[in-house]
Amino acid sequence: HAHAYISIIEPPYFTEEPNRRILGEVEKTVDIPCRAMGIPVPSLEWYKDSVPVIMLNNSRYKEMVSGTLQIQGLVPEDSGIFQCFAGNEGGDIQTASYLTVTNIAPFFIRAPSDTAVTDGAVAVLHCVASGAPKPGITWAKGDKVLASGSVQIPRFVLQESGGLLIKPAHVEDAATFTCFATNSKGAVNATAYLTVWTRTFISVSPEDRSVIKGTTAVLTCGATHDPRVTIRFVWKKDGKVIDASAVPRITTGKNGSLHISQTWSGDIGDYTCEVLSAGGNDFRSARLEVIELPHPPRNLQAMLNATTSRAVDLSWTRPFDGNSRILHYIVELSENNSPWKIQLSNISPEVVHITVNGLTSARSYQFRMCAVNQLGKGQYSIETNRLLLPEEAPSAPPQNIMASGRTNQSIMVQWQPPPEQAINGVLKGYILRYRLAGLPGGYQFTNITNPEVTYCLIKDLIIWTQYEIQVAAYNSAGLGAHSRAVTEYTLQGVPTAPPQNVEVEAVNSTALRFTWDPPPQQFINGINQGYKLLTWIVDPPNTAKSMTIAPDFHGTRHEALLTGLKKFTKYYTSVLCFTTPGNGPKSPPKMIQTHEDRPGPVGHLRFTEILDTSLKVSWQEPQEQNGILTGYEVSWGVFNRNDSRLNRKLSSTTLEYKITGLTSLTIYTIEVAAITAAGSGAMTISTISSGVPPELPGAPSNLVISNISPRSVTLQFQPGFDGKTSISKWIVEGQIEMTGEDEEWVLLHEVANEPNVQVLNVPNLIPYTYYRFRIKQINIVGSSPVSWPSRVIQTLQAPPDVAPASITVRTASETSVWVRWVPLPETEYNGNPDSVGYRIKYWRVDGQGMPATQIVNDRLEREITIENLEEWTDYLFHIQAFNAIGSGPWSSQVQGCTRESVPSAAPGNVTAEAVSPTQILVMWGPVPESDQNGLILGYKILYREKDSESGTETRLIKGNFTHSVVLNGLRKYSQYEIQVLAFTRIGDGVPCLPVLLERTKDDVPGPPIKLIFPEVQMTSVRVVWQTPENPNGIILGYRIAYCLATTEPNKFITIEVSSNARQYSATNLIPESPYVFRVSARTRRGWGDSVEAVVITTQIRDRPQPVTNLTVPQSEIGGRSLLLQWKPGNDRSSPVRYFTVQTKELPGLEWQTHTSSINHDATSYVIERLKPYTTYQLRMMATNDMGDSAFSEETEPVTTLQDLPSEAPAIVSVIPRTTTSVLVQWQPPKEESLNGILLGFRIYYRELTYENVPGFSTQHVGDASAVQTELAPESSFKTISSSTVTELELAHLKKYRRYEILMKAFNVVGESPASSPKEVYVGEAVPTRGPQDVKIRPLTATQLEVAWNPPPAEAQNGKIQGYKIYYWERENQNDTEKVRVLFLPENTIRLKHLMSYTMYVVSVLAFNAAGDGPRSQPAEGRTEQAAPSAPSFITFTEVTTTTLKVLWGEPAMPNGVLKGYRLVYEPLESVQGVSKVVTVDLRGNNQRWLKVRDLFKGVPYCFHVQAKTYSFGPEIKANITPGPEEGSPGPPLNPSISEASAAVTIHWARGVPGDGPIKGYVIEARPSDEGLWDTFEKDIPSDAISHMVNRDKLKQGVSYEFRIIAVNQFGYGEPSTPSIVRSAQLGNPPFYEEWWFLIVMALCSIILILLMVFGLILHGQNKKYKNTNGKHNSTVEETLTLDNGGFTALELNSRHLTVKSNFCKKNGTRFPPRPSPGALRYSDEDLCNNYNGIVLTESTTLTEKPTEISESEASDSDCEGELPKSTHSFVNHYMSDPTYYNSWKRQPKGLPRASAYTYEECTDGEQEPYYPTVITTQSSGGAYVPSGQPASGSRTPVTGFSSFV
Repeated sequence: HAHAYISIIEPPYFTEEPNRRILGEVEKTVDIPCRAMGIPVPSLEWYKDSVPVIMLNNSRYKEMVSGTLQIQGLVPEDSGIFQCFAGNEGGDIQTASYLTVTNIAPFFIRAPSDTAVTDGAVAVLHCVASGAPKPGITWAKGDKVLASGSVQIPRFVLQESGGLLIKPAHVEDAATFTCFATNSKGAVNATAYLTVWTRTFISVSPEDRSVIKGTTAVLTCGATHDPRVTIRFVWKKDGKVIDASAVPRITTGKNGSLHISQTWSGDIGDYTCEVLSAGGNDFRSARLEVIELPHPPRNLQAMLNATTSRAVDLSWTRPFDGNSRILHYIVELSENNSPWKIQLSNISPEVVHITVNGLTSARSYQFRMCAVNQLGKGQYSIETNRLLLPEEAPSAPPQNIMASGRTNQSIMVQWQPPPEQAINGVLKGYILRYRLAGLPGGYQFTNITNPEVTYCLIKDLIIWTQYEIQVAAYNSAGLGAHSRAVTEYTLQGVPTAPPQNVEVEAVNSTALRFTWDPPPQQFINGINQGYKLLTWIVDPPNTAKSMTIAPDFHGTRHEALLTGLKKFTKYYTSVLCFTTPGNGPKSPPKMIQTHEDRPGPVGHLRFTEILDTSLKVSWQEPQEQNGILTGYEVSWGVFNRNDSRLNRKLSSTTLEYKITGLTSLTIYTIEVAAITAAGSGAMTISTISSGVPPELPGAPSNLVISNISPRSVTLQFQPGFDGKTSISKWIVEGQIEMTGEDEEWVLLHEVANEPNVQVLNVPNLIPYTYYRFRIKQINIVGSSPVSWPSRVIQTLQAPPDVAPASITVRTASETSVWVRWVPLPETEYNGNPDSVGYRIKYWRVDGQGMPATQIVNDRLEREITIENLEEWTDYLFHIQAFNAIGSGPWSSQVQGCTRESVPSAAPGNVTAEAVSPTQILVMWGPVPESDQNGLILGYKILYREKDSESGTETRLIKGNFTHSVVLNGLRKYSQYEIQVLAFTRIGDGVPCLPVLLERTKDDVPGPPIKLIFPEVQMTSVRVVWQTPENPNGIILGYRIAYCLATTEPNKFITIEVSSNARQYSATNLIPESPYVFRVSARTRRGWGDSVEAVVITTQIRDRPQPVTNLTVPQSEIGGRSLLLQWKPGNDRSSPVRYFTVQTKELPGLEWQTHTSSINHDATSYVIERLKPYTTYQLRMMATNDMGDSAFSEETEPVTTLQDLPSEAPAIVSVIPRTTTSVLVQWQPPKEESLNGILLGFRIYYRELTYENVPGFSTQHVGDASAVQTELAPESSFKTISSSTVTELELAHLKKYRRYEILMKAFNVVGESPASSPKEVYVGEAVPTRGPQDVKIRPLTATQLEVAWNPPPAEAQNGKIQGYKIYYWERENQNDTEKVRVLFLPENTIRLKHLMSYTMYVVSVLAFNAAGDGPRSQPAEGRTEQAAPSAPSFITFTEVTTTTLKVLWGEPAMPNGVLKGYRLVYEPLESVQGVSKVVTVDLRGNNQRWLKVRDLFKGVPYCFHVQAKTYSFGPEIKANITPGPEEGSPGPPLNPSISEASAAVTIHWARGVPGDGPIKGYVIEARPSDEGLWDTFEKDIPSDAISHMVNRDKLKQGVSYEFRIIAVNQFGYGEPSTPSIVRSAQLGNPPFYEEWWFLIVMALCSIILILLMVFGLILHGQNKKYKNTNGKHNSTVEETLTLDNGGFTALELNSRHLTVKSNFCKKNGTRFPPRPSPGALRYSDEDLCNNYNGIVLTESTTLTEKPTEISESEASDSDCEGELPKSTHSFVNHYMSDPTYYNSWKRQPKGLPRASAYTYEECTDGEQEPYYPTVITTQSSGGAYVPSGQPASGSRTPVTGFSSFV
């Protein structure tokens, strides 16, 4: 190898050189740099002023390693040239610099300046000064030094440069700072102001956010800063500044927040908010995540599981998780196209395949899946193919098996299908198997091939046998499981064999002993309820006697004793066994005879041929022989002496015996008894006195009642005369409830063979009833008269003894039942009727709940509706009656059931979920069982769009097994109100509450509507639109696209505006050009369809012309719609935007806008929502941008077609008409719902076979539009082909069945919906006709008897339970109508407590268990007359000193035809020792006043007035004292008379006027033929002092006295003194004043006296007179009868009187009265009846009577019974004779009483009936002689006659 060495040399070169000039300050250090490079490295050497520096030996000069020369502590001498030499082998180089050291006064190189910093930052105030030497720096704030070379304060630091460092700066540091620079040459200063701002910082930091895709993300960023500074926000994403102006969807808020709309995955990142300001900067960062729903699983596959037939395997591929971890998967399935439901809800996110178990055989399934993240469920995957699972036999048995014995050989079995999910295929039917329970025998089978039939009646079974029953369902795959066995008995039957080994023996005379063995058990056919012992008399046949014996299950041989039989009687006997259904066969009859016994008492004991020492006794055979009579025993003895008793035995054929050897006038006791082999019978005892024949007994007396109890009283009495023999029987009679003379007496009690009893206990009375008693006694002769009645008593109250009868219970409604009963008869009230009522107690059969009680306080009520019960529930009822004392017994229990009803609760757990924009899934649970109230037939889903005018729609789901449904066809993104209800056959239940609200999912929107162009210019247009009719979501914005109509469609100009915009102006358009505009809306789902319109850029526009050819094709007319066609008019250069249609109903209604949204390019439109069968006219209007056109011409009237009636008829009532028919009444549908011409109605009816079986179910057919479900197909119907008929009778129904009835209306199109069903029980119906031949018969003045015949048998419709009798006063029905209820099928009734003499109207109805029938035709009847009430008032007028006028009013209650009045007046104190009672009878009712003229001044009088019908009623009375009243005028003065030939003038002078002015004068006159003052002239003026009287007013031959009376307001005054007597006629006196006439009259009087004495002698031979001394004062009564036909005036008329014989009537015969002065009649044809100057007519009677005669004495003068009242025709004309007048007034006192007599006019007519008043007259020698003179032509009675009287 060869080697070579190369050396390289590089000459030096400078890498760093000093400046050419360097300026240095004194005392400073300066560095002079110098560096060089080369090879080898060059060396450096410094020279100053050509002298090596190293040679200067100056310690201040230092050469640094780097080659730099450092000079420390410069001094001016250091100035000079400094050279740097560099050299190596390659050569040398040099460089030089000139150093100048200065020394000058300080000066500022950088003076301090104003500075601003933020609070807490470092503030630096710069201050750079120069000088030589270097100046020192000092900082001060004000006078305070802050920093210098020697001073240092915290936070204030002096920098080397001279500046002031403030760390940190505070706000309070803001001030002026001064910088001082000082050196040896001088000093300078400068100032600066420091501003400290509040620091800017981010106070609201952005936070990490996760937002949903498509939504707006908001990142907040808030800063706090000094208000003097301006801040700026800067946002960065992942470190890059965000330019908001470049991205429209990103905006920055004024507050610094960042808004990112329509977020998507590209927005994910870190966002930083920076705030920049003079007050400082700050920043914060946050993370934004954008999440979305997970995507659906992909590749979902389903296949049948290879091992399990009811499982499906699912597999899928994991989807995108939406930037959020998948939490789980959800699997949904659809079974048989049913709505989707969740099957698996929590599948692990790690799983991609799973097995779905629990599916149902024979059903098809589809599956879908979705993933769930924190945001929610993602979209569902695509559904799998539908898989059909293989069919299997039903896996569950039928449910709710119920069996009930229907008859004794059949059982009704009912069930419900297996659960739907357990059927496992198509149900084909059921297999029912049954066998005897507990026995190993095989089953019998019944195949039900109809799966809809869920009941079966098993027939031909064994009576009263328990069966075991099972049911199984089957399908095509086989028979399913059998249900659990239910056991049930067939109903009991009657025994088929009689009791065995029956033996009967007589125990005694009234009892038989039965012994027997039960029938063989197999022949009882039920539960042995007992035995009945039967007996019946052999001959003659009689009613059987029965006795029920309870069974003895402990022994075989039964024994019983039957008592109460007749003695010594042959009976047939038999025994039977009975069960609940009835009696079994009787055992063979056996004849047996009861034992012989002692006979009863003999009958009809009598005594005949009664002598002093003998008598004959006879009798009859005993009524109760009780055996074979062997004879009779007769015994007798002296009363109360047993030692004298003798006995005789007689043969059985002897019925009489003569007893001899008696002692005369001795009382004997005689006894007779019959004899049989058993011994002597009861003795019949009687007493008799020998020689004295027995008589009828006398009446008992002195009845006293005590010990009153509810059912008995004790009567104490004094026995009456015994009739000289013993009393054999006491009889108590009574009047019950109605007590009075006319009421009926009935037998209450009898007591025999107790002759000496004085106290009787009367049993068996009715509680709380009025009684009046009387007693009579019976001896062998007969019955006594009855005693006087007792006082009226009322028995005490007691609780009712019986329960109401015939209780029935019928279903009334879903929550109520009718309970009916027969009320208690009045006789069973046992208490106050007002307190009688009924108590109904009821309780549930199943024992749930507490018993309840209902009170009925109306004793006549027969039914009640028990309300508020549970629907479809069995109840037990019983009833009792009660009164104020207590309650009676309970009735037997009766069962009833409420009707099936609508559900009372809604389905539970109702949910709704939107599954698509047009679908909502609704799910619900079952109705609670207690609220189902019947068989649930299905469900109805009611839904309507919220806040919409559209009606509610209904979705019908049949059956009780489907609990979900998908509502289709809904509006997108609309909120719906949803309710679910269940329904039964009765109707709809309550819908669920609260109402569910669910919104369908959103979708792309529909097109905007009403696109118009209100402003169109040549180069611009303004387009306006409205929100889409179907927004289908939240509108996020609108897009407007437009282009020339002639260009390519793709060249649209597109503009997007916000969702609030409703208009847009397009500019820069071409004039006179057509443009196409499209507007569309957007939701989050995207852009929807656009609406398109054409506009022309022109200013020549106008409103469009109306459409033409507006027609409706006849073929396009429907029931609720029609097709409208037209031809558009000219648009006037402004295209039509839409059309409006208006309709008008004919006739006469207004035009109504039907729609305003018809598309502009349409030429026809279907008009919907019309009414069927209605006439319309239509018209149209077009609308463009300029406005509306005129309306088109109207169409011709068009009529829509008929449609189904939309409303059902309303059933008003369903009433049983007969026992096999019902009357259905209804109301037709409303006119507006007929939808056409109503042709008629159809009544659907069917028998309800599941009465009282709550578990029974039936199949119904429903209509989704119907409110009610329809009847099953097996129902029958009746068609009524008339629209006006509103009732129909359904006949030929089955008795005792419940029927369901509903109705439909129909027209030519079809039937209406069905009405609500009504139920009715057939078998009971009210009578259809009223009672017949109602007749009324008056009984008394207060009673009517009503009789009738029952309704015809064919109209009774069952057993008549009673009658209701309605009665009222004919003239006042509303206030007087009453009703009597007769609960017995009797046909007569007495109506009591009626008004007297009143016409009553009576109507009768019959009732049965079903209710009241119609009333009969009214019948009329009048009650009898009764005594009237008292006159209504009595008053007096024209009262003078001796006269007055009395007036009275008609009775308020006439009680008959008023025949007249009786006026009686009498002085209240005697007048001259005499008190005269005057009675005046007036006939008729027209005159109710009387003028009385025979009064005495100052004597008080009492006036009595009575009215009369057939008898007199009560009186009214008043007192009056004749004479002037206080304040009345004084007497006129100086009366005088002046006479002329034709007149008489009366003169007077005025007297004292009294307390008031004189109103007038009255003149009284007293004619000489009367002797009484009476009014002669009235109403004479007050200013008169004379009065002229025409002589024609005066009677011929009569003298007159006159007196004058003044009258003022207080009444009549004192009369003047009488005038002198003036004759009415000048001339000869009348003949009767001649002497000869007086002698003739005296002779006639003597003859009459002799005749009367002779008559008295004859009369005295036949009558005993009773004489009593008179009292000190005698009283006389006068009776006067006035016929209203007469006139009570001053005229005196004569009357011819005739004689008429008078007899006393008794028992229909006539006999003459006994001769007595009181019975003689005196008559004179020429006599004139006259009393007090009053003319007595043919019916006038005058009667006088002494009033001191007692009531008993007065009655003695009457005939017994109806004796004739002796009357005398007598008229006295001598009243004016003072002698006779005074003799009457001054009768001697103390004379014996004479016979009563009356004064009565005799006429040829019939004698008037006798008035009850007893009228007598007291007389003693002197006679009452009435004053007066005979009229012309009459005869005057002789004086002697008058003296006699």
